[in-house]
Amino acid sequence: MSRVVHPIERESYRILRSRVDLAHLPPLTRAVTERVVHASADLDYVADLVCDEADLAGGLAALRAGAPVVTDVAMVAAGITGRETVCPVAEPAAAELARAAGITRSAAAVRIALERVGPGAVWVVGCAPTALEELITLDARPALVVGLPVGFVGAAESKAALRASGLPGVSNRGEKGGSAVAAAALNALLYVEEEQ
Repeated sequence: MSRVVHPIERESYRILRSRVDLAHLPPLTRAVTERVVHASADLDYVADLVCDEADLAGGLAALRAGAPVVTDVAMVAAGITGRETVCPVAEPAAAELARAAGITRSAAAVRIALERVGPGAVWVVGCAPTALEELITLDARPALVVGLPVGFVGAAESKAALRASGLPGVSNRGEKGGSAVAAAALNALLYVEEEQ
């Protein structure tokens, strides 16, 4: 991937950095935080994001080694640049499994994706708290979980569960999140990968 930074993006980062100084953050945490704030224009993420530098380094190493990237919805997949993703949520098998197991289609898609990719994948959840909850219950052994689902029902709780699970992850403490934010967090690592 050869990314050309558009002048609007450069100006957005200049404005962001004029409003908040993140120079004290470790490099990967800073990259993720800045990219999320850039994508959302929401400075609250500076205090709200929960990043661990070692977890991010592990995720970056996995990406460099070609680990699969799994997303909960197509909107997250569409926002991830320069990397193929696995996203079975719209497949008939996900709907069938959801009906049979009495779970959401997003949770069913997590089960299907895990069968395809096995352990060591990078998981990006930006929409469905039930996808994040399901991932936490499985023996997925992820390299990294970007857990940033949005919503008033289960989003904050699923992110708290991710943090309590001990899985390597990125999350935030509140109800906000979403596809653009989750994709931005992963893109930050992909862009670091390219720059180095």
